[in-house]
Amino acid sequence: MRSSTIFRHSWLLVLGIATIVSLSTVKATDLNPAALIYKLPNQIAWVDAPSGASQAVVRGDLSKPGPYIVLVTWHAHHMSRPHFHPNDRFIYVISGTWWVGTGTKFEPENTVPIPAGSFVTHFGKQVHYDGAKDGDVTLEIVGEGPGTSTPAEEK
Repeated sequence: MRSSTIFRHSWLLVLGIATIVSLSTVKATDLNPAALIYKLPNQIAWVDAPSGASQAVVRGDLSKPGPYIVLVTWHAHHMSRPHFHPNDRFIYVISGTWWVGTGTKFEPENTVPIPAGSFVTHFGKQVHYDGAKDGDVTLEIVGEGPGTSTPAEEK
């Protein structure tokens, strides 16, 4: 990794920590809720799914039309099966390595590693599968609802 990239990532981490520290010392009554709202990490509601992932919807409603933002943590050794979504989805890899594949045949050994800091677009109605191999991976997914998933695995 180039030193300028390391510096930028280090600076972003410092800025993020400074923001969290400063928010933790601000009283909620000091902020105008018409101007902004926030949730600290302990206020984000994570829900475990049978697929081996946990998710937290931080904006919108996945079941309805409209924009949404969801945080997803794929736990180690869990992957989705081939599927597609009705609309484009925009994914930022927050931490860990995310493994992605395309096509209707499930072949986790042929997935591509996507490291933290990467950005991926899943195009609507295109078949893919993804998940975590040896370690957890956390993603931010932005999309347009409804955020449904349609199985598309080759039988």
